[in-house]
Amino acid sequence: MAQATLTTSRLLLAPLAPEHLNHEIELDSDPQVMRFLFNGHPRPRADIVESHHRRLAVPKEHPGLGYWAGHLDGAFVGWWLLQPILDESEAGPKARPHEAEIGYRLLPRFWRQGLAGEGSIALLRHAFADLALHRVMGQTMAVNEASRATLSRIGLVYVRTFHEKWDEPIPGAEHGEVEYAITAEKWLAR
Repeated sequence: MAQATLTTSRLLLAPLAPEHLNHEIELDSDPQVMRFLFNGHPRPRADIVESHHRRLAVPKEHPGLGYWAGHLDGAFVGWWLLQPILDESEAGPKARPHEAEIGYRLLPRFWRQGLAGEGSIALLRHAFADLALHRVMGQTMAVNEASRATLSRIGLVYVRTFHEKWDEPIPGAEHGEVEYAITAEKWLAR
């Protein structure tokens, strides 16, 4: 299955493509965007390029999943993801069957407009209706109240708090990370 183009009442979510690299550089160079990711530090261009190539490979390795570039009236808003959840094994990383992780990263000028949730609902619909996934989860820092609110608003429920090991802890890391999730059964019952 090819990665689908998705639409909402305001957004066009197109599969991430090579021409979106400069938009990813804009996102990952913004200290506000990177606040809960890299302590507000812009990522080096070489790292962004490497991440871009890894993101482009997701739908090739996991049909139907991947990253989407979102546009509002032709303007780049940010990206959304629906990617496999990988567990480490002796044979290397292995994707959990019928499960995926949802996420998003938007430019600050598009925050607080409901766009993160709107795009995420389109991905959840795709995950459960088109891909027949059984469960979708999202993670964020416990102190990232805006992202937690979005995950709740789109129907995911709090599952757990856990702690990551950080080489350079981000302020708030001591409160841990949180996981939210929803099953296909709960999604369809909404």
